[in-house]
Amino acid sequence: VTLSRRSLPIFPFRDELVAAVNQHQVLVIEGETGSGKTTQIPQYLHEEGYTRGGMKIGVTQPRRVAAMSVAARVAVEMGTKLGNEVGYSIRFEDCTSERTVLKYMTDGMLLREFLTEPDLASYSVIMIDEAHERTLHTDVLFGLIKDIARFRPHLKVLVASATLDTERFSAFFDNAPVFRIPGRRFPVDIYYTKAPEADYLEACVVSVLQIHVTQPPGDILVFLTGQEEIEACVELLQERCRRLGSRLPELLVLPIYANLPSELQARIFEPTPPGARKVVVATNIAETSVTIDGIVYVLDPGFCKQKSYSARTGMESLVVTPCSRASANQRAGRAGRVAPGKCFRLYTAWAFQHELEETPVPEIQRADLGSLVLLLKSLGINDLIHFDFLDPPPHETLVLALEQLYALGALNHLGELTTLGRRMAELPVEPMLAKMILASEQYGCTEEVLTVAAMLSVNNAVFYRPKDKVLHADSARVAFGVPGGDHLVLLNVYNQSLPIHPSPSQSIPVHPSALPVTLSPLLSPQAITAGFFYHTARLSRGGYRTVKHQQPVFIHPNSALFNLQPRWVLYHELVCTSKEFMRQVGTWGHLGDILGTPWGRGDTGPGCGRGMVWVWGHTGGSTTSWCAPPRSS
Repeated sequence: VTLSRRSLPIFPFRDELVAAVNQHQVLVIEGETGSGKTTQIPQYLHEEGYTRGGMKIGVTQPRRVAAMSVAARVAVEMGTKLGNEVGYSIRFEDCTSERTVLKYMTDGMLLREFLTEPDLASYSVIMIDEAHERTLHTDVLFGLIKDIARFRPHLKVLVASATLDTERFSAFFDNAPVFRIPGRRFPVDIYYTKAPEADYLEACVVSVLQIHVTQPPGDILVFLTGQEEIEACVELLQERCRRLGSRLPELLVLPIYANLPSELQARIFEPTPPGARKVVVATNIAETSVTIDGIVYVLDPGFCKQKSYSARTGMESLVVTPCSRASANQRAGRAGRVAPGKCFRLYTAWAFQHELEETPVPEIQRADLGSLVLLLKSLGINDLIHFDFLDPPPHETLVLALEQLYALGALNHLGELTTLGRRMAELPVEPMLAKMILASEQYGCTEEVLTVAAMLSVNNAVFYRPKDKVLHADSARVAFGVPGGDHLVLLNVYNQSLPIHPSPSQSIPVHPSALPVTLSPLLSPQAITAGFFYHTARLSRGGYRTVKHQQPVFIHPNSALFNLQPRWVLYHELVCTSKEFMRQVGTWGHLGDILGTPWGRGDTGPGCGRGMVWVWGHTGGSTTSWCAPPRSS
């Protein structure tokens, strides 16, 4: 065993841990972030023979970045190429082979494996890591794995968590024993501000420079809420360092967030050059999922981004909210890994005690459950109300998800999965996109619709708009414009990036200006509407209102339709920033006709409230139905 592996806090407990795994089917493992539990436990079990006969050890991570970086480190420690004995599987990227026995993956990828292997027969050990993050997928995995463990007595289940919630996990898994790995934490001094900060981004920049000038050597970790804030902070720091020039020792400013290319992510793990200081500006991915050596100072403004879903409006928004006390303590702990550290909280001690929640709200209680309900139905779990959730989701969110799946044709009137629903569940996308893709078969435009679906699935990362080249970026974007809206623009971008004469040797995309615009006339509005008729809005006197909930909404300024104001629009998603914006908006001359004819109307229907009527019609070639206010005309 290499010296670096021996030096980890978990190493002295190796034999004790292996004995505990042998003895118990389910084991809850509590350990500080950085104790080595994620990288070492799978290796110990591999060395003990748990992967004999081609059996696999599966380790789930809530985040893509963590799955990739941890797998890369374990591959190096085992002296194997990544993708051979050690691999990872994340959405859109599978770096595994037949030889893979240690498989790191996002929790969502393991959930999808249940569809093809409901008893996970090829796994001897399942380790649910970072369980305290309580993501939607992790919470569902708890219920499913608890169930299969009962009829697979030889399957070992490990639930690994930082020092939060371990008692609850133990109780959920029928009082499973808890194995504690003591941390190797040095003391951390915590400092609060005397008064609340008006602009925490500016306060972060000033504090980093103050630490850099006044404090002894040691790297700095700054927690911010997302990509935009991180880029702004990095830019401000670099600009101020340039202005101060040679009076300041070298300061390396490194960002880390999920959308950052992997080669740039890897830079945060490189050792700091002598005489320099590193400042890592991170989302809460650095709170528990990845460990960065050398951190002595932590700056915590006390905020994080959380998804929140309103069942009333059907709108999911990413909201910046104060983090929990548990998260704040995790962040402070990052400073005490290599030496005594300091954590500067950019809020008051009173705010920590009185304004922060004890623990974060689990994602299952604030997320859209459409994909989840479809997945559980396809696994044969029909009684969702009595499914064994650690924290049950809100009743109205479940009902809304069932109603939406019924309208899409994935469930019948008894709430049972239809043939269409089964096919939708097999596609690793949200139900509306799945319906759109399957409807495209009927209209002969599957290739075009698949392209649009793929472009919609990359979280608005198609157009890059660097702060120093905003005008260039915007004019380049306009060049891709075509009539019909953003769906067609995305298709155009993709088509123009393809080589004119694709060949195995030519993998470099041709620059868009070298190609004529060749938009397929085959992209059928009916196919898109078949999936997204729920997401339609109509222009009235006061602006746009959604058809389903009569919610006032606005076309996003980045949309190709921003200045056009068509009467009917269809959008991919609603995001709430300064206003309720429709993102990726499309329109076509006969959208109103596609939506409006032939409609049937009745007075009753499952789940219809007072003053509402049940509407059904042929949308995208299949019968769909929903609750709507009576048409006044």
